Amino acid sequence: MSILLNEDFTFIVQGITGREAVNLTRECLDFGSSIVGGVTPGRKGREVHGVPVFDTVEQAVEHHGKPIDGAVATVPPAFTKDAVFEAIENGIKLIVVVTERIPRRDVAEMVELADERGARIIGPNCLGLIAPGVAKMGGIGGPAKDAAKAYVAGSVGVMSRSGGMTTEISSTLTAAGLGVSTAVSIGGDAIIGSTYADLMPLFEEDPQTEAIVIYTEPGGRMEAELVEWREEAGSTMPIVAFMAGRFMDDESMKGMTFGHAGTIVEGKEDSATEKIKRLESAGITVVERIDEIPDAVKERIGA
Repeated sequence: MSILLNEDFTFIVQGITGREAVNLTRECLDFGSSIVGGVTPGRKGREVHGVPVFDTVEQAVEHHGKPIDGAVATVPPAFTKDAVFEAIENGIKLIVVVTERIPRRDVAEMVELADERGARIIGPNCLGLIAPGVAKMGGIGGPAKDAAKAYVAGSVGVMSRSGGMTTEISSTLTAAGLGVSTAVSIGGDAIIGSTYADLMPLFEEDPQTEAIVIYTEPGGRMEAELVEWREEAGSTMPIVAFMAGRFMDDESMKGMTFGHAGTIVEGKEDSATEKIKRLESAGITVVERIDEIPDAVKERIGA
């Protein structure tokens, strides 16, 4: 099994006629995903790699004849909120937001509406998610042949704030013979739709997943929320974490700006050093190098 995706999962691509979306669509189709439509206002009647294009999400749902499970939003930041609202209002329950540089207020409103309507957002500023041998939703893993090499079905769930490192970690797990159950690029922005703590209950319920690996960075409260959830839920699922950006704790780095919006460090508690202490206090193994992850996982699961 996997989380969020299954063999019958269907989705649309919003902004499908854009250059990035055209490539994303091809990659997902080649991997075996079921894309049942695309949406670009004013482009109804066209096709992208055989996928019919519509002016609205409503038209795509009507054409499909039954509810559509998901949507990948690849529209410009000024229009992303409208696209996500449209998807939610038409009954779509899982929305992967690839777009970056979306105003924080827009993201907050998107997440609030999703919560109200029982939908889930992955991202923004993410590459999506993948269940090896099942489907991929978004640009995660790149072309299908490359994704199939890095992502082989196995027993470890992966969550990462970095899209590229999602694949790097998964490839390392695959090479070590552990494989991946589901990998989720959750996004690097300060506000995102699904955090580690939000996704953990799904992994807990997945019989395929025996352990979790997270890739994390300084800044934000996601690690603290994960620790709080773990303690409240009484979870004992093995978790291995890699903390990037340890160098940011150096005095010489103060005042410097780094890539992810989520790496805004507002105080000592947001630093890499403090986050590592917090994770380890909750029984989460923290490694210093990516290549240490497989052995740490094997030790935790007794493999």
